[in-house]
Order: sequence, then structure tokens, then C-alpha cells
Amino acid sequence: MASLQDQLLKAGVVDLKKAKQIKREQLKEARGRQKGQTRVDENKEQARRVLAEQSARGRALNKQHQAEAEKKAIQAQVVQLIKMNRIDRQRGDVAHQFTDGTKIKKIYLTRKLQNDLIRGRLAIAKLDDEYEILPAVAAEKIMQRDQQSIVLLNTNDQVEVDEDDPYADYQIPEDLMW
Repeated sequence: MASLQDQLLKAGVVDLKKAKQIKREQLKEARGRQKGQTRVDENKEQARRVLAEQSARGRALNKQHQAEAEKKAIQAQVVQLIKMNRIDRQRGDVAHQFTDGTKIKKIYLTRKLQNDLIRGRLAIAKLDDEYEILPAVAAEKIMQRDQQSIVLLNTNDQVEVDEDDPYADYQIPEDLMW
């Protein structure tokens, strides 16, 4: 049986010059596949994978840098809010104790500042190992950004009293010093 090419030549559909050109192209393709054409495709695929991995690492690194920059910006806002809103406190004669984490700290205030702290009109914020007195409104703004900066902010929430409590009729004075 004759090849398809021979049959097309006999029928006159394809001329001899065109048939030889097609045969040469087929031989080139066959040699290319044998010599390592597939290796070239594998190398291209590997290069694509490497580029995809590098771009993914780059995006992750950019996200990390953005998060760090955002954290620094928030911390700068907190410092600015504390410095702008701090109340100048004269050294008072009343010691006010509060907790900072697991430690009990003591600052000396005037009686008026202590009463405002107890009633929740003022708050205590920590700035570089120092404690500053702030209005409660500013403290709430700071807490929206960073809750760890505010050490003490009293709220006037009413505490529910148990019905069986024998001391329910006795109120604890707000200025009681332990």
C-alpha cells in the first residue's frame, strides 16, 4: 500500500515540491522531539513555577511590611493622643493604687483627680514606663486603637445585686481606702 503522500501526488492534489517541504518539516519535528524538545518544555514549566513562587513570596512579604507599617502608625497615633490629652497633675497627697498587669502601682494625686478617676471621668494611660492621666473620652479613643495602653478606666456600670445577699442594703463608699 502506498503512503498518503504518494496517493495525493498521483491524484494531482499536491505537487512534488510541496510534498518534499512537508516531509522535511515532519523530519525536523521528529528530530526535535528525540533530541530534547520535551526538556525545553519542562524547563519552561519549571521557570514558570519558580516565577509564580517568587511572586507569591513577594506578595506575602509585602503584606507583612504593610501590617508592620500599620502597627507603627497606630502606635504613633496612640502616643500622640496621650501627649495631646494628658492632664497636668500636681503632686498630690493622696496615694492612688492601681494594677498594671500583675503589678500594683501607686501614684500620688490630688483629691479631686482621685475622685474623677474613681467616677470614671479620668483614666490612666501608660506611656514609656510613665503613667499619664487622661480624660475618659480620649482614653476610649485610645482603647479603640490599642487596649494595652490604657491601664485604668473605671466605668459606671451598675453591678447586679444578688437577692439573697445579706449586705445588699449596705453601700460601699466610693472613696474607701483599703
